[in-house]
Amino acid sequence: MSDAEPISLKIVRALRHDILNGVLPPGLQIRQEALADQYGVSRVPVREALRQLEAEGLVASELHRGAFVSSRSLDELEEMLDIRIALESRALKLAIPNMTPAVISQAESVLARYDGSENPEEWRDLNMSFHMTLYRPCGRSRLLKMIEDAVLVNHQFLRTYISVTVGRAGPQADHHRILQACAAQDAKRAVRLLEAHIEKTRAVLRRKQQEKTSQAARERSF
Repeated sequence: MSDAEPISLKIVRALRHDILNGVLPPGLQIRQEALADQYGVSRVPVREALRQLEAEGLVASELHRGAFVSSRSLDELEEMLDIRIALESRALKLAIPNMTPAVISQAESVLARYDGSENPEEWRDLNMSFHMTLYRPCGRSRLLKMIEDAVLVNHQFLRTYISVTVGRAGPQADHHRILQACAAQDAKRAVRLLEAHIEKTRAVLRRKQQEKTSQAARERSF
């Protein structure tokens, strides 16, 4: 991080990290005065940082109440997954004709690191790296940025609903199958596998929400 970087961007990076990693949970109020004191600045760069995070969907502002870490309903989360399927499927379809052996090799390298990692937090970053490696040959910079934003925001909210790690074996098996289809230039199969891969997240989301609802009902019955 450069010393010349504006303080507002440093605040954005710090808050984004804490939100995405669950340090700041959905619904938590973000107090501008506390942040200004923490960084030794006026409220101006703090407001700039919060506006940036609001544009990313990580922060929401309420009139007369201030800024809060964003929260989402189950329906909103499912809609976000629908958006991801649309964006990522399109990117992959456009990317496959442009994939070179070097791209496939880079994706294989990411999966090898993924296989060797025992850190769930690192799995998230490697998952993102793998998918973006496959999508970049699409040559659509705005599409890629939209995908990155959707995946990051999704992760923050899904942490709230999916409280336990779903593991690595299942997602990794999906990744290897998707990569094999890409290497074979089989766009239809690759897109079909990708859609099924994201749909599995929806299934886990629904199951965890049903478990939470059932638990809440049992607690009310006592």
